[in-house]
Amino acid sequence: MASIENKVIWVTGASSGIGEALVYQLNELGAKIILSARRADVLLEVKGKCKFPENAAILSLDLIAFDSLESITETAISIYCKIDILINNGGLSQRSLIIDTKFEVYQQMVDVNYLGTIKLTKHLLPYFIAQKSGHFVTVTSLMGKFSSPYRSGYCGAKHALHGFFDALRMEHEKDNVDVSIICPGFIQTNVAKNALTGDGSALQKEDNATENGMPVNDCAKEIISAIEKKRFETYIGGKEKFGIYLKRFFPKLLHKVVMKSKVR
Repeated sequence: MASIENKVIWVTGASSGIGEALVYQLNELGAKIILSARRADVLLEVKGKCKFPENAAILSLDLIAFDSLESITETAISIYCKIDILINNGGLSQRSLIIDTKFEVYQQMVDVNYLGTIKLTKHLLPYFIAQKSGHFVTVTSLMGKFSSPYRSGYCGAKHALHGFFDALRMEHEKDNVDVSIICPGFIQTNVAKNALTGDGSALQKEDNATENGMPVNDCAKEIISAIEKKRFETYIGGKEKFGIYLKRFFPKLLHKVVMKSKVR
């Protein structure tokens, strides 16, 4: 099992939710952290709450500012003169019916949740190959394995991440590059509150499933365990995890369960 101590770990989406919880726990375990998100002021607050703030560096980025990601990757490498792990955690959710959702919202889902992550990963990949080691940890969702109403754009983008990173693992296993895909279910974060509605505005309210989900610190702990064990794929959450197996073996039953649950 690989130790987190003294690893240099770059975390996107580090300003809140799962990313923020990961920063605190990884920092306490002795890792050097690069915190990335759009708002540098919020990242500064997160850094200030770290047990060892001297081992946390701030590097703001916007995943949809594609042309900036190459230079940002170079800056990230220069901060500690190496990167061992990239945690692709930045993302955005959606809550709206397909019939009510503007195409531009789907474009934003793909740009933020898929293409921005792919762009950043591709810029770091040659460095990992030259280094002969590296670990991509991509936080997708259980919605990347099966779908749910009101999340069509989010589900589509998360499904795409699985296809890409499974291929990356196969192509670069020979280069000692590891890939872990993390699939959380309902976690107590602001993901629903920040989700886009059909016209592109924020939902600005929580849903019951998220409010009653797994505490975010427990989720972060499970993610770190998966990183240390270099697991290919990890499912995190409550009973919603069983949707993975229903989808595989009893897809019609999963359909009935989801429709009965009235999840929004």
